[in-house]
Amino acid sequence: MSKLLIKNGTIVNSNDTYVSDILVENGKIVKIDKDISISDCDVIDATGKHVLPGLIDLHVHLREPGLEYKEDIESGSKAAVHGGFTGIACMPNTKPVCDNAVTVGYIVNRAKEVGLCKVYPIGAATKGLDGAELAEIGKMKKLGAVAVSDDGKPVATGQMTRLVMEYAADFSIKLHAHCEDKSLSGDGVVNEGKYSTFVGLKGIPNVSETAGVVREIAIAENFNKEVHICHVSTKESVDAIRQAKARGVKVTAETCPHYFTLTDEAIVNFDTSTKVNPPLRAESDRLAIIEGLRDGTIDAIATDHAPHHVDDKRVEYAYAAFGITGLETSFALSYTKLVKENGFTMSKLVKLMSENPAKIINVDGGKIEVGECADLAIVDLGADWVVDKTKFYSKGKNTPFDGMKVSGQVFATVFGGKIVYKEDKIYG
Repeated sequence: MSKLLIKNGTIVNSNDTYVSDILVENGKIVKIDKDISISDCDVIDATGKHVLPGLIDLHVHLREPGLEYKEDIESGSKAAVHGGFTGIACMPNTKPVCDNAVTVGYIVNRAKEVGLCKVYPIGAATKGLDGAELAEIGKMKKLGAVAVSDDGKPVATGQMTRLVMEYAADFSIKLHAHCEDKSLSGDGVVNEGKYSTFVGLKGIPNVSETAGVVREIAIAENFNKEVHICHVSTKESVDAIRQAKARGVKVTAETCPHYFTLTDEAIVNFDTSTKVNPPLRAESDRLAIIEGLRDGTIDAIATDHAPHHVDDKRVEYAYAAFGITGLETSFALSYTKLVKENGFTMSKLVKLMSENPAKIINVDGGKIEVGECADLAIVDLGADWVVDKTKFYSKGKNTPFDGMKVSGQVFATVFGGKIVYKEDKIYG
């Protein structure tokens, strides 16, 4: 019988915070109390640290199968537990595309072999991500898919979007929508504004995202279906989602740490690690994202973890790949920017990074209670540290945060009652 005792940690749920011990047996939390005493078990001294439900990321790119030179399930899982994540949902734009049950099954089985965290496949909404024909949504769900998406591009037409929403609903999953009007974004590479003009790079206007958001909301509202909006980056998108929720539309939304931490001013040095889609926006958008997180308009923080080989980024800005590596910086950036600088509570952060993500994809997790699976992140909020991309477990080192001083460090990650990461070492 495997046992783990976590001593004297400050337990944080979305509705309460208190100091206690946690006893884990065979992967489950069996007791939460003060001064638990038991022999013959592993012990973590969490004195002065906070114990959170394992973080869950709704939006990562693991690149496997087919693009393992960028990332694979093992390296991505290591990056996840280094960042306090015990569950990650991976997007289907692999090679071949994850648009069938066989590929979903491969991802699930490979993740079990690695055994560091739960990997939840998101299947393609349409075959080959080409928008012309529905993918095998029912078969993918049966093998473990938790949602469908054509991420990297929007579902091609409104009619196909309707069909995806309706068919996904039959299997109790939803569309995770990449919202972009390609005719408006065109071949833009940065936010359209004063900095795009200053550096002479083609811009992507806010409306390219917001037009897509409005389309997805309108279709979901008209046909009474659910939709989840990915990587929200603009003030206008936040406003549209807020108004839709007030009308009772079944919409949820996520944003990413780079959208509430940086602005498009970061592009002025032509650092290709700042190139991401949607692009980094203006200060007014950044502030709107924070308020959207504060008032519940935006339900979750995801990373859109998009690792790339160095050669994909070591080119002229216009030709560099879009994407930021995010799993290993997400918690610290969120704690620093939202809790320390903007007055969010730790309970609110748990809701955004664990409880709500679990609800959105309908998986276990998000709370620390007796009987729950022992997926936990133990963090040291007093630890200040400097982001060093050379210490990432991810193959992708493409981060604009290299060298930034942040607060809040993951001390240990527990998955299924086993220590999988502790003090800069992976176990498993």
